Amino acid sequence: MKWFAQLAQLAALGTPILLAGCGGSSGSSADAIDPVPERPECIAPSAPGGGFDLTCKLAQKGYQEFGLLPVPIRVTYQPGGIGAVAMNTIVAQRPADNNVIVTFSGGSLLNLAQGKFGRYTETDVRWVAAVGIDYGMIAVRADSPLQSLGDLVALLQKDPTAVVFGAGGTVGSQDWMKSAMVARAAGVDYRAMRYVPFEGGGEAQIALLGGHIQVFSGDIAEVQGILESGRLRVLAVMSGERLPSPYEAVPTALEQGYDLSWPILRGYYTGPNVGDEAYRWWVKSFDTLLASDGFAELRAEFGMFPFAKTGAELAADIEERMVRYRALVEEFGLDRPE
Repeated sequence: MKWFAQLAQLAALGTPILLAGCGGSSGSSADAIDPVPERPECIAPSAPGGGFDLTCKLAQKGYQEFGLLPVPIRVTYQPGGIGAVAMNTIVAQRPADNNVIVTFSGGSLLNLAQGKFGRYTETDVRWVAAVGIDYGMIAVRADSPLQSLGDLVALLQKDPTAVVFGAGGTVGSQDWMKSAMVARAAGVDYRAMRYVPFEGGGEAQIALLGGHIQVFSGDIAEVQGILESGRLRVLAVMSGERLPSPYEAVPTALEQGYDLSWPILRGYYTGPNVGDEAYRWWVKSFDTLLASDGFAELRAEFGMFPFAKTGAELAADIEERMVRYRALVEEFGLDRPE
């Protein structure tokens, strides 16, 4: 079977491969268990739809298509606090469960920087892999009178309450931050703008299409389908240069005269007490996935762009990003809980 061949590749990379029922599962330590997940699960910390869901489904499809597991990864949903509920569950209730990975994004890291995950920080989980990067964007319905980012800025300058922003996160979240950055670019107090939070980008898209909000500040990957359907118009993507197909017609904020950049890391972590063998299995299997022929096309299918770091390299990258996010928290005066 294809997955046996892939497991052999992982073994060649130095990862212990112990198949269920084939021994090696005795003993009491976490590392004594079979490191190959028998009931693999990916938790998306949101309602269905949006970036977390896409990230889980990328792993689900990748592991299945490239034969990295004998059974499909199950996707489950645990909304709440842009990842806070999911992290609390993993750290407090399932810290040693080698079956589960949880998706994270740059938004998760921003909330961690604000202390929104309770007593937990970036040091309380094991970072497994980052498989792609996404970019923030500002979108309206296709029939909106707003044709450009400049139109939106001009409207906000006349009246900061003229439009209702909406996105998958509360005040202080990364999607709120994108809206606030647009307001600041307009020279108005971002605290005066009207903003409606939703539990995930999928819900915010529904609200936009239903006319309940006028501007959606989300991620470019999560709107790929409705953008191609013609029901939505992206006013600007927050990337350094125009993105490749299917986004080549979408202008950047920078080319419209606004220095707005928001790259979004997408990846996975697991519990703090997952044994070293099981943790290495996840890391090496993602290494294999990322190096597989055809993965670049699969990642593009989910609207993400190249970025690949795993294990210790990813943990070091996240440590650096947290410094920048904490500086941003201070810059925008976002209060941290005691």
